Amino acid sequence: MPKYYEDKLEGGACGGLKEDLGECLLQSDCVVQEGKSPRQCLKEGHCSALKYAFFECRRSMLDNRARFRGRKGY
Repeated sequence: MPKYYEDKLEGGACGGLKEDLGECLLQSDCVVQEGKSPRQCLKEGHCSALKYAFFECRRSMLDNRARFRGRKGY
């Protein structure tokens, strides 16, 4: 779920998605119960929706059409 923080500094482009992806991985059963690293859990497919949204946001930074449409993500 997206989380919005009014008192936090802006984390740059796609900062909100990056933070939410990190929180999702740290709270997943893969990390908490199995003791694996967040990187291993990400490769196994946990939090895939946020991973895809973060990828799309980062890709839109390189897309010239994003100048007119705006960046994807939050």
